[in-house]
Amino acid sequence: MRATVMYGAGDVRVENVPDAAIKEATDAVVRVVLSCVCGSDLWPYGSMPHSGHGRRMGHEFLGIVEELGSEVQGLKRGDLVVAPFVWSDNTCDFCREGLQTSCRHGGGWGHALDGGQGEAVRVPQAQGTLVKLPVAEDSALLPSLLTLSDVLCTGHHAAVTAGVNARTTVTVIGDGAVGLSAVIAAKRLGAERILLMGRHKDRTDLGREFGATEVIAERGEEGIERLHELTGGDGTHAVLECVGTQDAINTAIAVVRDGGAIGRVGAAQYSQAPPDFGTVMRNVTLSGGVAPARAYIEELMPDILEGRIEPGRMFDHTVSLDDIPSGYRAMAGREALKVLVRP
Repeated sequence: MRATVMYGAGDVRVENVPDAAIKEATDAVVRVVLSCVCGSDLWPYGSMPHSGHGRRMGHEFLGIVEELGSEVQGLKRGDLVVAPFVWSDNTCDFCREGLQTSCRHGGGWGHALDGGQGEAVRVPQAQGTLVKLPVAEDSALLPSLLTLSDVLCTGHHAAVTAGVNARTTVTVIGDGAVGLSAVIAAKRLGAERILLMGRHKDRTDLGREFGATEVIAERGEEGIERLHELTGGDGTHAVLECVGTQDAINTAIAVVRDGGAIGRVGAAQYSQAPPDFGTVMRNVTLSGGVAPARAYIEELMPDILEGRIEPGRMFDHTVSLDDIPSGYRAMAGREALKVLVRP
C-alpha cells in the first residue's frame, strides 16, 4: 500500500510500504477515506534530522473498517469510523478518568506503526479507539467529522481546562486550525466575548464567523497593549494558547486577568516556561496539555451532525495522497490553513 514517510526536514515522500494487517486479536484494519496534515506535523517538517529509514506520518483519519481481530466487539466490517490521534483501550484507570492520552496500553500513530496519511491503518485496541460515525462514506459532513480526530477536540480541551463558560471573557492566541477550533469551542461553551489574536486576515475572518467578537492583528508588546486597551487594562478571564512558542506563552501570561486561567494546547517548542513569582502572585492558573480527544468525540459529534458547528470549513486545500508533499509545502508556506488528504 502507499503511505507518507518523512525522512527529514522538508523531505516528505509517498512510498510503497507493507499492507496494514491484523497482528493482535484487538486490532482492526481501517481503509482511510480522509486524512489531513496537522500543524504539529510542520514541526518535524521544519526541523527533523535526516534519517535513512524515515518516519510514517499522519495521526488524523477516518475510514471504513475492513478487518477485525477476534476479540474486537461493537464494530463490524463496513463501519465508517473516526480515530482519535492516539489509540487507547478506553478501559484502564486513566481512560476511565477521561485521560486516554495516558492509557496504560495505548500509543501513537506512525513511527513503528501505520500512519493516517496512507491508504490503510492497523488500529491497535480498536474497540476502545474507534468511534462509529452515523453517516455514509460520501456525506458532506466528513471533513467536519474528521476534525474530531484531533484539532476540534484540541481547541475544546483548551477551553475546558481554562474554565470557559458564559461568564468568562476569552482570548485565543493563534489563528491556525487549533486557534479557530478554540474559537468554536469558546462560543459553544457560552462565551460572549472572544478576542482572537492573529494576523492572517483570511483566517481571522473565518474566526469571526466562528464566533470571535474582536481581532487583534498586532503582535508582541503591541498586541498585549492593544488587548489591554480593549479590556480596560485587566485582560481576559481565560486565555487559550494555541501556538506553542515562547512568545505565545509569554503573551498568554501578559494578557490573562488576575485570577484567570490559561489553557495551553500548542505543541510546546520551548524548554522553559513561566509562571514566575509575579505570575504566582496574580493567582493565574496554567492548565491544558495534550487533548484526550477520545474523551470528547461523543460530546462534540452531535453539534456537527445537527449543523450547529462547521469545523470542516477550516480545510481550504485538498490533495491526493500522491500529492501530499505539495500539501506540506502549502501549509509550511502559509498558503493553506489546513490540508485535507483524499487517498
